[in-house]
Amino acid sequence: MRSRLPDPSSVVAPHILAFLDHKRALNRKYDVEARALRLLDRYLNTVGIKTLVEITPVVLDTFFLGRPRNRPRSFNHLVGVVGRLFEWMVEHEIIDRTPVTTLLRRRGRTLTPYIFDLPTVQKLVDIAAGLPDTNKGVLRGPSYATIFSLLFGLGLRVGEVARLRCRDVDQERGILAIRDTKFSKSRLVPMGPQLAGRVAAFLAVRTERAGWLSPDDPVFSFTGGRPINPGTISQTFHTLVPKLGMTVPEGARAPTAHHLRHSFAVGRLLRWYREDGSPAANLMKLATFMGHVDPASTAVYLTITAELLNAAAQRFEQFSAPLSSGGKQ
Repeated sequence: MRSRLPDPSSVVAPHILAFLDHKRALNRKYDVEARALRLLDRYLNTVGIKTLVEITPVVLDTFFLGRPRNRPRSFNHLVGVVGRLFEWMVEHEIIDRTPVTTLLRRRGRTLTPYIFDLPTVQKLVDIAAGLPDTNKGVLRGPSYATIFSLLFGLGLRVGEVARLRCRDVDQERGILAIRDTKFSKSRLVPMGPQLAGRVAAFLAVRTERAGWLSPDDPVFSFTGGRPINPGTISQTFHTLVPKLGMTVPEGARAPTAHHLRHSFAVGRLLRWYREDGSPAANLMKLATFMGHVDPASTAVYLTITAELLNAAAQRFEQFSAPLSSGGKQ
């Protein structure tokens, strides 16, 4: 377990706290970023920085390079968070210019997420349904079969599924309430009849096994009435992947549980293409459904696949071909 970092106390501490308050007022959790800024605060105290003027590019370069961050993404995130703090201080005329001049590290080849098709996910769910119970895990099979169905069928985050409470399931209307998400927002997510039926059947089995469930009881729980840990979901997913007999395409990452969310987004876009809808016009709907503040965040999930390219090409051919009547365009 990580030790908790002390509250900011360096010369930049008041500005760190004000900056975090500003971000959280915009419904950003900013917990990971807060930890990074506390590392900076501790470093400034350690090296004896007493005034803002003493925070120079050299001081910050030493801080960045002294952190054990070998991956470019992790290093760049730290630099970015600290950079945003000082840019905010410039905007509020606390300092004249930002002292962050550290160059970001070049990232290597970016691998694309693995996109699951429906038959593969059906196989995953079937294999998960056969998981045996253990002393610390009753109803493992039905639990994981339902969890993976929700991840793929609704594009939920792993943590969102893990945090579901019984009060969040509206069986009458077939709706899930997703509370306290990544951006500190809640949303209602409608389920189709088949998925709603699966969730209802699971809760019925769980109620039969455990007795009456209160509204505050977690939907998925193995130990002591506590919600299942998202890490446990991911670990179980990884133990099942080798049984699927998949071949990871060149340039794609090894499958993760989060890739089921990617697969949902790609599948929805593909259906819009095939239904002759307007994918671009529907992107805001998809962003809202997936719990994104900005549609640009949703676009990250839209990995280009061969199926998508073919569907897009067919749409373009229909658009560009002359009309059969009178040769009009």
